[in-house]
Amino acid sequence: MIPTIIGIVVVILLICAIAGIYNNMVTLRNRIDNAWQNIDTQLQRRNDLIPNLVETVKGYASHEKEALAAVTNARNAAVSAASPEDKMAADTMLTGALRQLFAVAEAYPDLKANANFMQLQTSLEDTENKVSYARQSYNDCVLNYNNAIQTFPGAIFAGIFQFKERTGFEAEEAARTVPTVKF
Repeated sequence: MIPTIIGIVVVILLICAIAGIYNNMVTLRNRIDNAWQNIDTQLQRRNDLIPNLVETVKGYASHEKEALAAVTNARNAAVSAASPEDKMAADTMLTGALRQLFAVAEAYPDLKANANFMQLQTSLEDTENKVSYARQSYNDCVLNYNNAIQTFPGAIFAGIFQFKERTGFEAEEAARTVPTVKF
C-alpha cells in the first residue's frame, strides 16, 4: 500500500514539474511576442512620422533627392515587411536612411531652424529612443527564452513540445557607421 502511494506521489510530482517547465516556456515565448509587438508599435509610429519629415525637407533641400528617395524607399520596405526578420532588416535600412537625411539637414540652417522640422526631428528622436528600449527588452526576452529551452531540464521538453530558438534583434554593420554627407 505504501509503495503505491509513494509511486502515485512521485508521478504527480513529475507531472507538476513537467507542467511547470512547459508553462514557463509558454510564458517566456509570450513575453517575446509581447516585446515584439512593442517594437512593432514604435516602428509604426516612426513610419507614420516619416512622410511629414520628407515633405518638410523637400521644401528646403529639393536637390537632395537621393537622400529623400532612400528614406521613402526604406519606409516603404518597412511598411510592407511581414515577418519579424523582414521588419528587423527594413528597420535597419530605414534607420540608416534617416541618419543620412539628418546629416544632410545639417547643411541647411533654414531647415534646421524650421519649427515643423524641429518638432518632427524631436518626435523621431523620441521614437528612436523608444524603439531602442523596446529592442533591448525584446533581446532580453529572447535571451531568457533561449536559455530556458537550451538548458536542462528545459532542453528535454523543448524538443518534445516544439519550442524553437528565437533570434534577437541585431544591428547590421551599416547601421553602426557614421553617415557621409555629400556637399
